[in-house]
Amino acid sequence: MNDWRMAYQNKLVSAEQAIQVVKSGDRVVTGHACGEPSALVEALVARAPELRAVEIVHMVAMGPAKYAQPGMEASFRHNALFVGASTRKAVEEKRADYTPCFFSEIPRLFREKLLPVDVALIQITPPDEEGFCSYGLSADYTVAAAECAATVIAQVNAKMPRTGGVKIHLDAIDFLVEKEEPLLELKPPAIGAIEKQIGEHVASLIADGSTLQLGIGAIPDAVLLFLTGKKDIGIHSEMFSDGVVGLAEAGVITNKQKTINPGKFMAAFLMGTRKLYDFIDGNPLVELQPVDYINDPCVIGQHDNMVSINSALQVDLMGQVNAEMIGSRQFSGIGGQVDFVRGVSRAKNGKSIIALPSTAAGGRVSRIACELDRGAAVSTSRNDVHYIVTEYGIANLRGKSLRERTLALIGIAHPDFRESLLAEAKDKGMI
Repeated sequence: MNDWRMAYQNKLVSAEQAIQVVKSGDRVVTGHACGEPSALVEALVARAPELRAVEIVHMVAMGPAKYAQPGMEASFRHNALFVGASTRKAVEEKRADYTPCFFSEIPRLFREKLLPVDVALIQITPPDEEGFCSYGLSADYTVAAAECAATVIAQVNAKMPRTGGVKIHLDAIDFLVEKEEPLLELKPPAIGAIEKQIGEHVASLIADGSTLQLGIGAIPDAVLLFLTGKKDIGIHSEMFSDGVVGLAEAGVITNKQKTINPGKFMAAFLMGTRKLYDFIDGNPLVELQPVDYINDPCVIGQHDNMVSINSALQVDLMGQVNAEMIGSRQFSGIGGQVDFVRGVSRAKNGKSIIALPSTAAGGRVSRIACELDRGAAVSTSRNDVHYIVTEYGIANLRGKSLRERTLALIGIAHPDFRESLLAEAKDKGMI
């Protein structure tokens, strides 16, 4: 028996036994998104009666986030690096916290001990012949958390797809918990007529041979619908989902013309359904790397013809983008939007695109506004912004004066609001 096999057996415990290492006052970082180790999180939540002030850190929680539910405040305090559906109410009610940070810089929080990690909970594949395990769906900040943690607990799940790129050796893990269970999934979003119109506009900006970064949601997925006639598209993105699979199988996405990492789908994490997980499992063309590589603006900028596609909640007439707040309420987070906007601005022929429907609240509110809502943060500054796209067209703001921007953005606002926006802009001396 190889040395690692003996060590594997010696480190093997139940989830309940492993979680006993967590003490009151500890900071626990969990694997991200669909890579969340559900069995370990459940075992941690079960210890709520005996724990106090345990801080739980992560970005998008795809599980139920029971530690953030009412009544858990004494035991757990969630520190959100991005606010998701299952944690939003806790943040809004001040039972949880939100920490602003560019996605690319989250590993730095752990490495520089701005957020020292006591325990990392991760999910991995079974080991290969040399004792290395794949991080599967989540490298992003999960790698740094595991490297910096005082204690690493890993859920070994045989259903986890084995992805190329960064790996972890069994020597770096303190406790192993074997638990085979279905992975968390992100179901494909509903794509309506407005999203299709936006997707068609965005696709018109994408040339053959471009390398893409895609955000999450209906608009990025709608863009993919209109790329079927393109050639040699590449992927360098913090994440991608099911929509990429069909284009890869159709020969549209080949990654052949990528300036760096040619031939490879490069990502920091993956979210999708079994369709995606089957595509990436053992696929030598798919590589996951930590987010401080994938989202590093200096790395992104090395790609010729790089295109980033992200969404927003609101854009003001100066071109300031709010992608994370509804008024003063934290709705999501900064994520990797600015990482890619700035990286793309370094790239030869780079294009950064912010795409959003022209209205919200059933058409009662214009997302193109004279000013951002009171209390809302600026996610992407007016100095960084490039293309803004709605269902009514494309506004190229780069190199444009404030007067030119005002007119261009009113031109892609919903027709019902253009007259009032124009009057308000005049009243404020913008035009």
